[in-house]
Amino acid sequence: MIILAATPIGNLGDASPRLREALSEATIVAAEDTRTAVHLLRALGIENRPRLIALHDHNEREKAEEVVALAVDTDVLMLSDAGMPTVSDPGFHLVEAAVAAGVRVSAIPGPSAVITALAVSGLASDRFTFEGFLPRKPGDRRAALRALAQEQRTMVFFESPNRLAASLQDVAATLGDDRRVAVCRELTKFFEEVKRGTAAELAEWAAAGVKGEICVVIAGAEARAADPETAVDQVLALVASGTRLKDATAEVADATGLSKRDLYQAALAAKPAAPGKQAGTTANGSGNAIRSTLSSD
Repeated sequence: MIILAATPIGNLGDASPRLREALSEATIVAAEDTRTAVHLLRALGIENRPRLIALHDHNEREKAEEVVALAVDTDVLMLSDAGMPTVSDPGFHLVEAAVAAGVRVSAIPGPSAVITALAVSGLASDRFTFEGFLPRKPGDRRAALRALAQEQRTMVFFESPNRLAASLQDVAATLGDDRRVAVCRELTKFFEEVKRGTAAELAEWAAAGVKGEICVVIAGAEARAADPETAVDQVLALVASGTRLKDATAEVADATGLSKRDLYQAALAAKPAAPGKQAGTTANGSGNAIRSTLSSD
């Protein structure tokens, strides 16, 4: 099988017993950087010296089938330089090829900069999206941020320390000076630091220069109340496509910030009447009550 193994993102003490055992027994290791893999083995005091295959961004597509062919007969351990392979690291094309070939894929879970940054950010963690690295070019970066302007989930990014100040300035310019941000630096390492504040405040702080591995966590946009009648139309469209009224109401209420109860009542009032009944009328009144019902919340 292919075994995706999470490696420490800074602190060697985070190497799990399963990782140590797998490294001790591996005969073949596919590594983002074979030099880093050798350093990890030595740092953990593991004497095993498996066959090492370089598998990185520049050769993964070409090497994937070769590695999968090896995994038919023996376990192949996949390592990225830090964290979980495939998460903004090599490994996806290998997994894709393994799935296509019917070769089993498993994982040894462990350290993740994305989850660690989210956990310590102080921002909402119940719903989030990982966006990888922002584009290098300023115009492309601002366009990417504008596309995320209405994203209500917390967003996690990786960023180069050399581009951090410019990226935070663009966050302030596109998402608002007061958008809440956490910059997580050198996670799990001796100089770990989490700086929290508004986009404008952190852009000013980063202008002096920041070093180390960086994760940026940005609060999602606040829900904006939609036009009440448009919201009801959205609910009815979902119902027409087969969604239960209760579920459709909850989905639109979450997206718009409108009251779930009032939206449900307004949608009932607007539903086409059954045969023999007057359309647009319920026990709460006529369809004209839709706007007043929702607007009064």
